[in-house]
Amino acid sequence: MVWRLPWLGKSRLPHGLGIALGLALGPAVAIGLARFDYALLLPSMRADLHWSFATAGAMNTANALGYLAGALLAAVAARRYGTRRVFVASFGVTVLALLTTGATGNTLVLVALRAVAGASGAVTFIAGAGLVATAAPATQATSPHRAAMLLGIYFAGGGAAIVASGLAVPYLLATTGLADGWRLGWVLLAGLGAVAFAIATPIALASAEPPAPPRADRHWPARHLGPVLISYGLFGAGYIAYMTFIVAFLKGQGTGSGGITAFWVVLGTASIAGAFVWAPPITRLRGGRGTATVLAVLAGGTLLPLVSRSPAASIGSALLFGGSFLSVVTAVTTVARRSLRPHHWTPAIAGLTVAFAVGQSLGPILAGVLSDGPAGLKVGLSLSVGLLLAAAVVSLAQRHHEYPLASETLYPEEGGTASDMGHR
Repeated sequence: MVWRLPWLGKSRLPHGLGIALGLALGPAVAIGLARFDYALLLPSMRADLHWSFATAGAMNTANALGYLAGALLAAVAARRYGTRRVFVASFGVTVLALLTTGATGNTLVLVALRAVAGASGAVTFIAGAGLVATAAPATQATSPHRAAMLLGIYFAGGGAAIVASGLAVPYLLATTGLADGWRLGWVLLAGLGAVAFAIATPIALASAEPPAPPRADRHWPARHLGPVLISYGLFGAGYIAYMTFIVAFLKGQGTGSGGITAFWVVLGTASIAGAFVWAPPITRLRGGRGTATVLAVLAGGTLLPLVSRSPAASIGSALLFGGSFLSVVTAVTTVARRSLRPHHWTPAIAGLTVAFAVGQSLGPILAGVLSDGPAGLKVGLSLSVGLLLAAAVVSLAQRHHEYPLASETLYPEEGGTASDMGHR
């Protein structure tokens, strides 16, 4: 089966690959522009609006709380209105939130807008992941590596956005020289988001809907993923502390706009490459070992700028952290796909995202409060290292489960397989 890109005429891409590439623009905006790029604008916003690090962290905590709310609502909304429609609607709301953020300097209004962007971004991310996971199942029985690769490409959309904004935002701030240049930064991000929305919408609407769960089987078995749920929450707290404050930390060490651009672009490029580098080990390692391996490398990347002030250490951090942080999402999602029935994938992704969002809500504000102390941002980033190491250790407790997808098509209307019909 193939899928045609309407603007390329007779050009064709494999169905799953075309959907993964197109829908990757969802996390590019929901995760890359709406969440990560706040770090690029934070130093300018903090200087212009006279924020403490705690207030700056609270902004991303508001975003994370919104993300938590969106994660709780995503599966219900997708079941009621359809995953494709929910993806498109939430995508549009995220772009509008980006645009509006540049229009105000009121702290309370900015908190609300960060929460809205978080909520709509979570729905976009989860709905898109469900659509990509649905496009991949036919390949998983014959090529698990390919299924992990498609998910990796989807999640790497956030890295592509990091590269684009890393080239544009620091240059914009440096050339305008305005005290409130961060406002133009948000407008620029909204413009990039609008282009992505226009491209992704027809692809989403042409995708297949994820299968609906049978009425008697709508609750996914969270017990199969207990350690991964805890580990994912710790990861959420640890990684967001780094992503929120690393640019401010490097600026405090004297890194100029050129160095920040190089760091951000390397981080984003590495995250795209990570989708291809990590797919084989994630597929090969069983249980939570794949997730633990990625998290261990991630912790190492977080540690580097704390032990050395050299430019090589910061670039090394960008390579290791950038090449691993989105692949944690791929690893966790791969465990869920491997362990559960297809109609449980979207609600399981939503449930995992809830755990992630809880951690992500606590990380920025806790790191910000610690960073307001005499030791500064180094303490906040040290917290990130500890949380990521803890996440790696916990994920090792995840046992291996394998759901037999090869026979899934025998009873599609009931969401069952030949192997489990006798257990109903």
